[in-house]
Amino acid sequence: MYEITVRHTNNASASAVHADGLAKRYGELWALRDLDLDVPAGTVLGLLGHNGAGKTTTIRILTTLAEPTTGRAFVAGLDVVADAARVRARIGLTGQYATVDDLLTARANLEMIGLLYHLPRAAARKRADELLERLTLSDAADRLVKTFSGGMRRRLDLAASLIANPPVLFLDEPTTGLDPESRREVWEMLGELVADGATLILTTQYLDEADGTADQIIVLDRGRIAAEGTPSELKARIGGERIEVSLDSPDQVEIASEALRPFADGPIAAEAGGIVTPARPGTRLIEVVRALDIAGVDASDVHRREPTLDDVFLTLTGKRQRDPEPELMETTA
Repeated sequence: MYEITVRHTNNASASAVHADGLAKRYGELWALRDLDLDVPAGTVLGLLGHNGAGKTTTIRILTTLAEPTTGRAFVAGLDVVADAARVRARIGLTGQYATVDDLLTARANLEMIGLLYHLPRAAARKRADELLERLTLSDAADRLVKTFSGGMRRRLDLAASLIANPPVLFLDEPTTGLDPESRREVWEMLGELVADGATLILTTQYLDEADGTADQIIVLDRGRIAAEGTPSELKARIGGERIEVSLDSPDQVEIASEALRPFADGPIAAEAGGIVTPARPGTRLIEVVRALDIAGVDASDVHRREPTLDDVFLTLTGKRQRDPEPELMETTA
């Protein structure tokens, strides 16, 4: 799990992002319903949910890329519909897919975006060099982006969203495709921005990132809020310890589940490499191991652990998050 400290106390009373009854409909399909938000300046909000739950729709509305069907939203104190142009000047956005120009160099991409933000040319060049250095892209600054790997393109896309030091930053799956070290570096930089007063709205499939960075979390399910609170509050809400069993063979999931049932205090979920379930109070691990052995289950590991945000997600939506997939309904609408 990522041990990244981004949370901090901020006494600002103004909301960086505020929404009342936000909703979006595509034909007969409601992608988002009755969303209320109040995100203080200098904090991090994590939006979690399976693909199609409404995360990207929310981001699109708040960044002026789509208009709500009903409700109102304000970013940096500005109405996202009535003051769309002014909102865009005060935000940064890293979408699910890199949007930099393949036929320009990394430096040229960032300088161009700086000029679009109306930065003086010298300031745009200086800021581009700073970000290329911070995101370890200096050695490739003058290469065409079409030669970049997926991870390099992702880092460049993040740099583009930071070029004008926006007070509000929207990150839609920001670390998809990055190796662990790059993910750590990105979160260190974002943590510094938050410490300086920036506000982050984050969606991610990496729930350890949300756990380590978000002050508040909203779980969306089928376009509505399923739960909200701090990571600790959400984990406390679903109960205590979990029993996790790692299996050598996926063919033994059903047998292992039956052996585990007397010790389960909730649903037993199959996951990659094994099964997991909430533990009944007083359960002794040695009893679980014996039951599995009697059932003939070849378990490579059996252990107890505290609940995670992945457990919260499973409990609330009935589905574990996996690797990122395109949210077709949201991104193509």
